[in-house]
Amino acid sequence: MGGTILVGFDGSEQARAALTFAADEWSESSFRLVYVIDPTVGGYAARSSVPSAAEEWYEETRAEAEATLQDGVDLIRDSVAGRIETDTAVGKPAKTLVEYAEDHDIDHVVVGSHGRTGVSRLLLGSNAERIVRRSPVPVTVVR
Repeated sequence: MGGTILVGFDGSEQARAALTFAADEWSESSFRLVYVIDPTVGGYAARSSVPSAAEEWYEETRAEAEATLQDGVDLIRDSVAGRIETDTAVGKPAKTLVEYAEDHDIDHVVVGSHGRTGVSRLLLGSNAERIVRRSPVPVTVVR
């Protein structure tokens, strides 16, 4: 395939499956692993009225993101020939990954899916589905 593949990577089982699938399928490509920090999750929303707490939460989350991304690099380092780069972004995951693909010359997006169906999917939404619908480039969803 070649080009640059964007993998949304948060360290979850689904993200790890997506990353290893992409590395196996397109080992000659370059990879960009992106961890999206969602400010609506975790302690940030509850503590947002206290600026120092919000900053502390962000710094802790950013450090966790960097460690998680390094785990992703370690996971595929020996199986890909292209470059592996990492980045963090802030925002809602689906929207942020689509915008990232648009802004960074990405050729393909690979994401994991939780595989939810029925009511849980309706209630929780689907980041993978949102990415598929809005992405300017092809998307592979790994379940």
